[in-house]
Order: sequence, then C-alpha cells, then structure tokens
Amino acid sequence: MSAREPAPSSRSGWITAVLVLGIVLITLGARSVSPAPVSPLPTPWPRARLGSPQYGFQSFLWWDEQVARRDLQLIHDAGFTWVKQNVAWRDVEGAAKGHFNWYFTDRIVADAEALGLNVLFRLDREPVWTLPPEGTASDNGPPANLQDFGDFCYTLADRYRGRVRAYQVWNEPNLSREWGGQIPDPAEYVELLRVCYVGIKSADPGALVISAGLAPTGTGPPQAVPDSDYLTGMYQAGAAPYFDLLGVNAPGYRAPPEISPGEAAANSYYGNQRFFCFRHVEDLRQIMVRYSDADKQVAILEMGWTSDPHNTDYTWFAVTEQEKADYLVRAFRFARENWQPWIGPMFVLSIANPDWTPDDEQYWWSVTEPGWPAATLRPAYHALAEMEK
Repeated sequence: MSAREPAPSSRSGWITAVLVLGIVLITLGARSVSPAPVSPLPTPWPRARLGSPQYGFQSFLWWDEQVARRDLQLIHDAGFTWVKQNVAWRDVEGAAKGHFNWYFTDRIVADAEALGLNVLFRLDREPVWTLPPEGTASDNGPPANLQDFGDFCYTLADRYRGRVRAYQVWNEPNLSREWGGQIPDPAEYVELLRVCYVGIKSADPGALVISAGLAPTGTGPPQAVPDSDYLTGMYQAGAAPYFDLLGVNAPGYRAPPEISPGEAAANSYYGNQRFFCFRHVEDLRQIMVRYSDADKQVAILEMGWTSDPHNTDYTWFAVTEQEKADYLVRAFRFARENWQPWIGPMFVLSIANPDWTPDDEQYWWSVTEPGWPAATLRPAYHALAEMEK
C-alpha cells in the first residue's frame, strides 16, 4: 500500500521535472550548499514527546496550488493538525548536486503554516545523478553515495528550521520495488537512515525524524522482507539512535480495527496472517520493547481501508464506504483507549489526488473524491471530522 503522486514517479514526469529545474536554475542560479556533518556515532539530540494520539492526513499538494490550498483547508476544517506530503528528492535537487528548486516546498510549508498545521515531509526518490556510474535504472532506490542524501536532508532541514515538524526517511524499503529493485537489506537502510538523521538533526535539532513506514507483507526475498523481520534486522544493525519515532503502515484489510493479530491469523476470512489487521502495529511495538526502545512513540504513516471493486489485488479485502468511515473512527478510538502514551501521529490515506481515476488503486483508499473545483466528500471524511479528538 503506497499512495503516490503520479507525475514525479513516471519516466515522462521525471524528464519534464528535470527540464523545468534546468530552466529555473538558469534563471535563478544555483545556491551553494555546505555538506552535512558526518557523524558515525550517536548524538543525544532532543526528542519531543507528542500528544497521544495526534491526527493527520496524507495529501497531495505538489503540482496544483489551488487544489493544495483547498485540501489543506479540508484538513484544518476536519480538526486534524498534521499533513503528510511526499517530497521526491529528484524534484528538489534533480538537475545536479547543489542545484535546488524550492518553489513547491516553500509554498507548501507557508500554506500549512497559515492554517496552523504541522508538516511531515516524506523523503525518497533519488535523482538520476545519484545513480551508480553504470547508469542503473531505479524509480526509488538508495544513491550510490549515501552522503549525497545526507547532504540533501541537511540542506532541506536547514531551510525549514523550526517550520517543518517532522521528516519520514524513505518509504517501504522492505519491498524490492522501493529499494531500487535490490533485495531489501535492513542494514543498508540503517546506513541511509543514519546519514539523513545526522543531517536533519545537525541543521534543526528540534525536528523529528521518523523511520520509514514498512509494508505489511508475508512475501520473502528477493521481492520483499516481512515488516517484523525487517524491523528486527534494523535493530540488530544499530538503528535505535537514528530515529525519534518508529514509522509503521497500518492498513486494516478486511478486519474491523479491534481484531487482534492472533484473530486475523486464525481466521481465513481475514487472511490467516497476523499482519492482515490494523492492530498489527502491536507486533511491531513489541519488537521495540524487546530491544529496549519502548520510550519512543510510534507514528502510523499510512492507515485506512479500501473500497476497491476493480483491482484484483485489493478486491478480496474491500469494504463499503460506510464501513470505511466506521472503521477509521473506531481505529482512532481504539488507539486513544489502548495505545497511549506510545502512539503518536496517525495519518489517514488520504485526501485524494485530483488526477486519480477508478483505475488507480489509491483512489479507493481516499476519503474524498478527486476533482476540482468542488470538494466531494466521502462518508469517511464526514465521520472523521465529527469524531471526538
């Protein structure tokens, strides 16, 4: 489960973005950048404790300014206080190292500030210039030189010091398709996490660093590594000093939010796997406890239920729009009543990307309809806006 903005992820969109960056940079000139500090050792930077829980939406604010401002207003009007936005590294520093286009991130941060919303930026999607010399094709994979990513994280956090509340370092690296087509390796991810953590904290010690949301899956290598195994591997590789909150993804699949992992594993209707339920979060929390990391909070970076009747990989666990509304409200209630104080921000998938059609699986997770100018709200949006917070 991974909601994306389509343009930066497509080959044509990537090329277009690079050309636009080139024009911008010719006009504005490149800004020099100081490299991020390199620190192989943990540093005791501060880590704020957040309210438990807090309420957020994934949104898609990049390309269309009018849609972005409308959707930020929807988040505010629902009584939610966080917005999560994907920031593709290639869309900011795509032309060459040290050549930045800040137009989109500047606008998003300013518009969110105007409504008093906390911003979470998800960082991934490497530029072409970071690939190995042989020109390996990669839609989303680690750069040849990890410090290039650390430098980017430093520069981004320095620009938005005190304004961007948190950063998510990559997305679902336990899937090969999100790790440059390579076999997922938690130790390699920890090195990427470390350089970004050091970069962000060196520039803005108050910003929060959240580890990547991991995809719940039972598939093994080479395509994937189950999230529980991957998280265990992260801890064994020394990840603990390099994130402030653990990031998890928590789709509910077919199960109501109160169903435990044991019940999901024992019932074929739910899929006979522990991860086929919202409360699989508890399995990952237990790994934190096992590795003496229980003082940290957990951020749910993607949560929701799909109503997809078309895409065969998703139809078996589709729910109705009314069930989606009911389950989301109950999920927040369950977290509030059972997961305090360790649960932190929880991000709902999603305010819809206006370009989605019913052929896109992401369309069916959202709580609004795509489109402009009117905002067509699904039952889940109304239910979330009205629920106790």
